Amino acid sequence: MTRHFSPGGGILGGPVDGPARLASQFPAVQATEGTLVLHRPKGFAGRIVTFDGKVVVLRGSTGLEKTFPVIPGDFAVDGHAVHLVAPRVVPEADAPDLRGGTVKAERTASGSRKVEGAKARTARASRILVEGKHDAELVEKVWGDDLRIEGIVVEILDGVDNLEAAIREFGPGPKRRLGVLVDHLVPNSKEARVAATVRDPNVLVLGTPFVDIWAAIRPKTAGIDAWPDIPMGTPWKEGICAALGVADPPQFWQQLLAVVQNWGDLDQTLVASMEQLIDFVTAPGA
Repeated sequence: MTRHFSPGGGILGGPVDGPARLASQFPAVQATEGTLVLHRPKGFAGRIVTFDGKVVVLRGSTGLEKTFPVIPGDFAVDGHAVHLVAPRVVPEADAPDLRGGTVKAERTASGSRKVEGAKARTARASRILVEGKHDAELVEKVWGDDLRIEGIVVEILDGVDNLEAAIREFGPGPKRRLGVLVDHLVPNSKEARVAATVRDPNVLVLGTPFVDIWAAIRPKTAGIDAWPDIPMGTPWKEGICAALGVADPPQFWQQLLAVVQNWGDLDQTLVASMEQLIDFVTAPGA
């Protein structure tokens, strides 16, 4: 996917009270243990640990657990805002899917439910931009299945300095949304200053605090205790490779990419940002 550049009807057939009316606006999804869920207001992504109908406990990729009240629309599953409901007593099984395939009980690398037999959706007008080739390859490795099903193309920005021109050329609109994933999105950074200039409601810029996408791979996954600190003024990749004794940076990246198996191998900030961006560009009407 990566490219350069009441069944009954009637006026009283629906809910009357406020909470039920709100719930009816979002598809019901069973809150089964292990389901990857994004809490949209807080941007926290994690797998469901417990659910009692009033609160849900999510465990993030680092093991951190957070408790949230169950409010319809506050959660997203597979990139769509949903209403979490109590799971059935019977085990989750394969089921037909509206996209022409079968929803399997197993999960994709991103934690969403796998859909087998469905053809990739025709590309939407909405897009996701990432800064470079490695960003695109990592996104493809973890979210590729989801993006193909949703018809979202990922394009390479080739640096945040090109963002203003890219937005202007893209021409965002209500049905043509643009999600942007950037590195080093921290206060006072160049990336943060560029992101702050984006005023279009049809463009969402999110990112990670890391200088490079390599560091969004958890150190444990990479087989190291921590990513080395690189002095300012030293190119980050060159500094990392020197500190780790790596002689062939391109080969090292391929090794890093190979050890990433799913979302749990990535830092929480990248997972949360990608889930929000997919949610944004696949919103109804986008």
